[in-house]
Amino acid sequence: MGIADITFYAFAVTLLGAGFLVTIARNPVHSVLWLILTFLSAAGMFVLLGAEFLAMLLIIVYVGAVAVLFLFVVMMLDIDFAALKGEMARYFPIASIVGILLLMQMALLFGSWQEAETARDLRQAPTPDIADMHNTKALGMIVYDQYFLLFQVAALILLVAMIGAIVLTLRHRKDVKRQNVIAQMHRDPAKALELKDVKPGQGLG
Repeated sequence: MGIADITFYAFAVTLLGAGFLVTIARNPVHSVLWLILTFLSAAGMFVLLGAEFLAMLLIIVYVGAVAVLFLFVVMMLDIDFAALKGEMARYFPIASIVGILLLMQMALLFGSWQEAETARDLRQAPTPDIADMHNTKALGMIVYDQYFLLFQVAALILLVAMIGAIVLTLRHRKDVKRQNVIAQMHRDPAKALELKDVKPGQGLG
Protein backbone atom coordinates (compact mmCIF):
# COMPACT_ATOMS: atom_id res chain seq x y z
CA MET A 1 0.00 0.00 0.00
CA GLY A 2 1.49 3.29 -1.14
CA ILE A 3 1.32 6.75 0.36
CA ALA A 4 -1.52 7.68 -2.00
CA ASP A 5 -3.64 4.76 -0.76
CA ILE A 6 -2.95 5.60 2.89
CA THR A 7 -3.87 9.24 2.26
CA PHE A 8 -7.06 8.23 0.48
CA TYR A 9 -8.20 5.98 3.33
CA ALA A 10 -7.30 8.66 5.88
CA PHE A 11 -9.43 11.24 4.06
CA ALA A 12 -12.25 8.71 3.58
CA VAL A 13 -12.36 7.69 7.25
CA THR A 14 -12.22 11.34 8.33
CA LEU A 15 -15.01 12.25 5.93
CA LEU A 16 -17.29 9.46 7.12
CA GLY A 17 -16.55 10.12 10.78
CA ALA A 18 -17.06 13.87 10.50
CA GLY A 19 -20.26 13.38 8.48
CA PHE A 20 -21.60 11.07 11.18
CA LEU A 21 -20.70 13.56 13.91
CA VAL A 22 -22.55 16.30 12.01
CA THR A 23 -25.80 14.42 12.57
CA ILE A 24 -25.29 13.34 16.19
CA ALA A 25 -23.62 16.45 17.65
CA ARG A 26 -25.76 18.04 20.36
CA ASN A 27 -24.51 21.56 19.72
CA PRO A 28 -25.31 23.05 16.28
CA VAL A 29 -22.03 25.00 16.36
CA HIS A 30 -20.13 21.74 16.70
CA SER A 31 -22.17 20.30 13.84
CA VAL A 32 -21.09 23.15 11.57
CA LEU A 33 -17.45 22.67 12.58
CA TRP A 34 -17.67 18.95 11.79
CA LEU A 35 -19.29 19.90 8.48
CA ILE A 36 -16.29 22.07 7.65
CA LEU A 37 -14.00 19.12 8.37
CA THR A 38 -16.16 16.98 6.08
CA PHE A 39 -15.77 19.50 3.25
CA LEU A 40 -12.01 19.67 3.76
CA SER A 41 -11.72 15.88 3.66
CA ALA A 42 -13.77 15.74 0.47
CA ALA A 43 -11.53 18.42 -1.03
CA GLY A 44 -8.48 16.31 -0.18
CA MET A 45 -10.01 13.34 -1.97
CA PHE A 46 -10.66 15.52 -5.02
CA VAL A 47 -6.99 16.51 -5.04
CA LEU A 48 -5.99 12.84 -4.97
CA LEU A 49 -8.28 12.21 -7.94
CA GLY A 50 -6.61 15.01 -9.89
CA ALA A 51 -9.58 17.38 -9.72
CA GLU A 52 -7.85 20.38 -8.18
CA PHE A 53 -10.46 22.80 -9.49
CA LEU A 54 -13.30 21.01 -7.71
CA ALA A 55 -11.23 20.84 -4.53
CA MET A 56 -10.57 24.58 -4.53
CA LEU A 57 -14.20 25.25 -5.44
CA LEU A 58 -15.34 23.14 -2.50
CA ILE A 59 -13.05 25.00 -0.10
CA ILE A 60 -13.75 28.51 -1.41
CA VAL A 61 -17.52 28.21 -1.87
CA TYR A 62 -18.65 25.73 0.78
CA VAL A 63 -16.05 26.17 3.51
CA GLY A 64 -15.27 29.83 2.91
CA ALA A 65 -18.83 31.02 2.34
CA VAL A 66 -21.64 28.57 3.06
CA ALA A 67 -20.26 26.84 6.17
CA VAL A 68 -19.01 30.11 7.67
CA LEU A 69 -22.43 31.67 7.01
CA PHE A 70 -24.08 28.72 8.76
CA LEU A 71 -21.69 29.16 11.68
CA PHE A 72 -22.46 32.87 12.06
CA VAL A 73 -26.22 32.30 11.79
CA VAL A 74 -26.20 29.50 14.36
CA MET A 75 -24.04 31.51 16.78
CA MET A 76 -26.02 34.75 16.40
CA LEU A 77 -29.54 33.29 16.65
CA ASP A 78 -30.99 32.78 20.10
CA ILE A 79 -32.19 29.21 19.65
CA ASP A 80 -33.98 27.33 22.40
CA PHE A 81 -32.27 23.96 22.03
CA ALA A 82 -34.54 22.22 24.53
CA ALA A 83 -37.67 23.17 22.60
CA LEU A 84 -35.95 22.28 19.33
CA LYS A 85 -35.04 18.81 20.58
CA GLY A 86 -38.61 18.37 21.82
CA GLU A 87 -39.97 19.14 18.37
CA MET A 88 -37.47 16.74 16.81
CA ALA A 89 -38.51 13.96 19.19
CA ARG A 90 -42.11 14.32 18.04
CA TYR A 91 -41.19 13.52 14.44
CA PHE A 92 -38.61 10.83 15.25
CA PRO A 93 -40.91 7.89 14.34
CA ILE A 94 -41.68 9.38 10.92
CA ALA A 95 -37.99 10.14 10.36
CA SER A 96 -37.11 6.57 11.31
CA ILE A 97 -39.57 5.16 8.78
CA VAL A 98 -38.20 7.44 6.05
CA GLY A 99 -34.63 6.43 6.95
CA ILE A 100 -35.48 2.72 6.81
CA LEU A 101 -37.14 3.17 3.42
CA LEU A 102 -34.07 4.99 2.10
CA LEU A 103 -31.77 2.23 3.36
CA MET A 104 -33.98 -0.39 1.70
CA GLN A 105 -33.88 1.51 -1.59
CA MET A 106 -30.10 1.79 -1.42
CA ALA A 107 -29.81 -1.94 -0.69
CA LEU A 108 -32.00 -2.75 -3.69
CA LEU A 109 -29.98 -0.37 -5.84
CA PHE A 110 -26.61 -1.87 -4.96
CA GLY A 111 -28.02 -5.38 -5.16
CA SER A 112 -29.08 -4.91 -8.78
CA TRP A 113 -26.06 -2.83 -9.82
CA GLN A 114 -24.62 -3.74 -13.19
CA GLU A 115 -21.47 -2.18 -14.54
CA ALA A 116 -21.48 -0.97 -18.11
CA GLU A 117 -18.94 -2.40 -20.51
CA THR A 118 -17.37 0.98 -21.18
CA ALA A 119 -17.35 2.13 -17.53
CA ARG A 120 -13.82 0.90 -16.79
CA ASP A 121 -12.35 2.63 -19.84
CA LEU A 122 -14.17 5.86 -19.01
CA ARG A 123 -12.85 5.82 -15.44
CA GLN A 124 -9.31 5.31 -16.64
CA ALA A 125 -9.47 8.33 -18.96
CA PRO A 126 -12.05 10.76 -17.49
CA THR A 127 -10.24 13.81 -18.85
CA PRO A 128 -7.99 14.50 -21.82
CA ASP A 129 -4.28 14.00 -21.55
CA ILE A 130 -2.72 16.50 -19.14
CA ALA A 131 -0.16 17.37 -21.82
CA ASP A 132 -2.92 18.41 -24.22
CA MET A 133 -5.37 20.11 -21.88
CA HIS A 134 -5.51 20.74 -18.12
CA ASN A 135 -8.49 19.30 -16.30
CA THR A 136 -9.74 22.76 -15.30
CA LYS A 137 -9.79 23.84 -18.94
CA ALA A 138 -11.44 20.57 -19.93
CA LEU A 139 -14.17 21.15 -17.34
CA GLY A 140 -14.68 24.69 -18.60
CA MET A 141 -14.99 23.46 -22.17
CA ILE A 142 -17.65 20.96 -21.10
CA VAL A 143 -19.69 23.37 -18.98
CA TYR A 144 -19.43 26.48 -21.16
CA ASP A 145 -19.34 24.78 -24.56
CA GLN A 146 -20.97 21.37 -24.66
CA TYR A 147 -23.58 22.02 -21.95
CA PHE A 148 -23.79 25.80 -22.25
CA LEU A 149 -27.58 25.91 -22.73
CA LEU A 150 -28.29 23.60 -19.79
CA PHE A 151 -25.90 25.63 -17.63
CA GLN A 152 -27.75 28.86 -18.45
CA VAL A 153 -31.13 27.24 -17.85
CA ALA A 154 -29.97 26.03 -14.43
CA ALA A 155 -28.74 29.53 -13.60
CA LEU A 156 -32.10 30.99 -14.69
CA ILE A 157 -33.98 28.51 -12.48
CA LEU A 158 -31.83 29.49 -9.50
CA LEU A 159 -32.44 33.18 -10.22
CA VAL A 160 -36.21 32.65 -10.39
CA ALA A 161 -36.09 30.64 -7.14
CA MET A 162 -34.15 33.43 -5.42
CA ILE A 163 -36.59 36.09 -6.60
CA GLY A 164 -39.53 33.93 -5.54
CA ALA A 165 -38.08 33.44 -2.06
CA ILE A 166 -37.58 37.20 -1.69
CA VAL A 167 -41.12 37.95 -2.86
CA LEU A 168 -42.70 35.34 -0.58
CA THR A 169 -40.81 36.48 2.53
CA LEU A 170 -41.00 40.25 1.93
CA ARG A 171 -43.40 41.96 4.30
CA HIS A 172 -44.17 45.68 4.26
CA ARG A 173 -44.79 46.75 7.84
CA LYS A 174 -46.02 50.21 8.70
CA ASP A 175 -44.50 50.30 12.19
CA VAL A 176 -40.93 50.08 10.86
CA LYS A 177 -39.02 53.32 10.35
CA ARG A 178 -37.22 53.13 7.03
CA GLN A 179 -34.38 55.24 5.72
CA ASN A 180 -35.32 57.86 3.13
CA VAL A 181 -32.11 58.38 1.19
CA ILE A 182 -33.58 60.99 -1.19
CA ALA A 183 -34.78 63.16 1.69
CA GLN A 184 -31.41 62.93 3.38
CA MET A 185 -29.58 63.98 0.21
CA HIS A 186 -31.85 67.01 -0.39
CA ARG A 187 -31.95 68.32 3.16
CA ASP A 188 -30.90 71.89 3.88
CA PRO A 189 -27.77 72.00 6.09
CA ALA A 190 -28.91 75.34 7.45
CA LYS A 191 -32.06 73.73 8.86
CA ALA A 192 -30.45 70.46 9.87
CA LEU A 193 -27.59 71.95 11.89
CA GLU A 194 -27.62 74.44 14.73
CA LEU A 195 -24.45 76.00 16.04
CA LYS A 196 -24.19 76.70 19.76
CA ASP A 197 -21.72 79.13 21.23
CA VAL A 198 -20.76 77.38 24.44
CA LYS A 199 -18.78 79.52 26.85
CA PRO A 200 -16.11 78.02 29.10
CA GLY A 201 -17.61 76.53 32.21
CA GLN A 202 -21.15 76.63 30.81
CA GLY A 203 -23.00 73.50 29.78
CA LEU A 204 -25.68 73.01 27.17
CA GLY A 205 -29.19 73.84 28.33
